[in-house]
Amino acid sequence: MSSTAGASDPVRGPERPRFPRIPRPRLPRARTPRPESSAPSATPATPGAGPHGEAVLRVRGLVRTHRSEGSAVRALDGVDLDVDRGEFVAVMGPSGAGKSTLLHLLGGLDRPDGGQIWLEGRRVDGLSEARWALLRRRSVGIVFQFSNLVSTMTVADNVELPALLAGASARQARTRREELLGELGLADKARAVAAGLSGGEQQRVALARALVNEPGLLLADEPTGSLDSRSTRDVLRLLTRFHEQGRTIVLVTHDARVAATAERVVSLFDGRVADDAAVESAPRGRRTTLADVLELKG
Repeated sequence: MSSTAGASDPVRGPERPRFPRIPRPRLPRARTPRPESSAPSATPATPGAGPHGEAVLRVRGLVRTHRSEGSAVRALDGVDLDVDRGEFVAVMGPSGAGKSTLLHLLGGLDRPDGGQIWLEGRRVDGLSEARWALLRRRSVGIVFQFSNLVSTMTVADNVELPALLAGASARQARTRREELLGELGLADKARAVAAGLSGGEQQRVALARALVNEPGLLLADEPTGSLDSRSTRDVLRLLTRFHEQGRTIVLVTHDARVAATAERVVSLFDGRVADDAAVESAPRGRRTTLADVLELKG
């Protein structure tokens, strides 16, 4: 009786050395190594390599629809984009192509309706506004199309404030501010109130503010759009130096001559990537393009 039970039900029968050796616990292991199907849930572990090297920024299937008075406009329609660490990318396209919308999504200033955004190997499109604010403070600098300075504060305070919020000492913030304003030809404007500056001066102050924390990624929306030739030269020189330090830049511009300072140009049309090409004969850190830009602008 007991031998029959033992034969039919080895778990309840007497212990026998051969039965525990049956590899039943190993069965689940045959299903685990399937990385190709686990991408949606593997938020922190996404690979960080893009087609050109190590992708610091990765966008997949990005969709954003603006709704107004009952109508819907698809500003972005399934945009895919990889930006490598240390790369300088210009984004071009006609008005309404989705350039500024893309930049706002990359900086966490707007939320996509669909798709994914990865920054430094981490998915960020679902972050809270508070987490995005911390990320921008530490890692992402943004230059807006319209400077967005605090108009009642001085130039010095506008530039130093992000550094102080990020934990820099007053001396460190002041030193960094003096360096940036000097490079942008604004050293004598430090005590001026932002509201009293010209549009071009405000835009240069906005660039200094975006760079004060030395972010790894700079997002710039038409940073030279309201500048004269001299100011354009100062801004492009600073961007070039920032790029030469290994920082990543994504710059939106209407001006093909300014885009020529980048290593790569991505063209948007009707919310989609229409073209993505490297700039021919444009080695990193070259200076000749700046002269070309100034000559054509003058």
